[in-house]
Amino acid sequence: MAPVYLKKATKTAQTDAGDVRETVQAILADIEAGGDNAARTYANRFDQYDGNILLSDDDIRAAADRVPEKLKADIAFAHDNVRRFAEAQKQTMHDIEFEVVPGLIAGQKAIPVQAAGCYVPGGRYSHIASAIMTVTTAKVAGCKHIVACSPPRPDEGVAPAIVYAAHLCGADRIMAMGGVQGVAAMTFGLFGLPKADILVGPGNQFVAEAKRILFGRVGIDMIAGPTDSLILADDTADPEVVATDLVSQAEHGYNSPVWLVTSDRALAETVLQRVPELIADLPELNRANAEAAWRDYAEVILCADREEMAATSDEYAPEHLTVQADDLPWWLDRLQCYGSLFLGEETTVAFGDKASGTNHVLPTSRSAKYTGGLSVHKYMKIVTWQRATREGSRDVAEATARISRLEGMEGHARSADIRLRKYFPDESFDLTSTG
Repeated sequence: MAPVYLKKATKTAQTDAGDVRETVQAILADIEAGGDNAARTYANRFDQYDGNILLSDDDIRAAADRVPEKLKADIAFAHDNVRRFAEAQKQTMHDIEFEVVPGLIAGQKAIPVQAAGCYVPGGRYSHIASAIMTVTTAKVAGCKHIVACSPPRPDEGVAPAIVYAAHLCGADRIMAMGGVQGVAAMTFGLFGLPKADILVGPGNQFVAEAKRILFGRVGIDMIAGPTDSLILADDTADPEVVATDLVSQAEHGYNSPVWLVTSDRALAETVLQRVPELIADLPELNRANAEAAWRDYAEVILCADREEMAATSDEYAPEHLTVQADDLPWWLDRLQCYGSLFLGEETTVAFGDKASGTNHVLPTSRSAKYTGGLSVHKYMKIVTWQRATREGSRDVAEATARISRLEGMEGHARSADIRLRKYFPDESFDLTSTG
């Protein structure tokens, strides 16, 4: 049977995305033309902040002094997990060389980008974990210069815990500037910073649009939309845990979709009843976000069996995918489209968001169909090289000349011809035949 929607979303991430492109484009143009002064003007306007843009060592020490010791220990724990996982990931990337044909050697090298710009949200919530996720992976990759950029609060500056985390994880400079102006400052190399080779990290729709516009002149991790999460649950799942996990992700924002895909109607009905009750018990700000997300964007989908559940999940390609169902190895083998996968009740998206080691900067809006999330690999360029002996170049040169002429690219063909004439002057070659 086709999946049955017990709850259907009335909106999607695209419904009210709004057209922010014109606004963002204008700000970027102003800052590129006006440099540091223009960026400061926007910082004063949007951040209502006129303190130090680049934090000094004294600023960083003062921020660290304001972070409780227990929180420092938690940040260190999360950093260590993310660092060690990133180091393990990096070990999967190897420089190689391979003899394609006798005498022709080709290879690859993994080279880190030089300058990384890490955006760390700090408006509604202080995203300590985003500093850990972005700066740590850049450091492990081997980036030579890492800037952490976060919006300051009026008369306070960047949240002390963000400053502490960014510094601990290896940021070379910490910038008190948010929004489009922060992205622009890193991209254009303002305030004496090197121009970023890549921009990473989550942000609001203006930050996302700035990254979209700048992509090409600078690399980006991905173009992100509102965070989303999907839970696959069968009749073995605990509905209270399922409902709690849905609410935990709905609090991200008013337009953060959460989806339940299940083969058990009784579980679905219990969850539909419990989620509003759990939302009502949240603090006010969290409650407002979760209420809107659940009301307008959430869906509960009833499927006939686990294969239909898996197919539905792959179609949604969620950023976060949780499986609370029997036979976890089957799900790990079957599922194909997700940003990060959480197998079993014993783990949850919040673990990955904060401290377990995998990265929380992940593809949204179904982009998990074609990409994964932020990792040490995103900061690495895979480049290729080759060398050849004269004998090793012979067959390649012949094939190159004939293919090039068939394509109409005579200049290419002649760069092969000249080598054949030089290296094998006593031989003749048929460089036009395609038969």
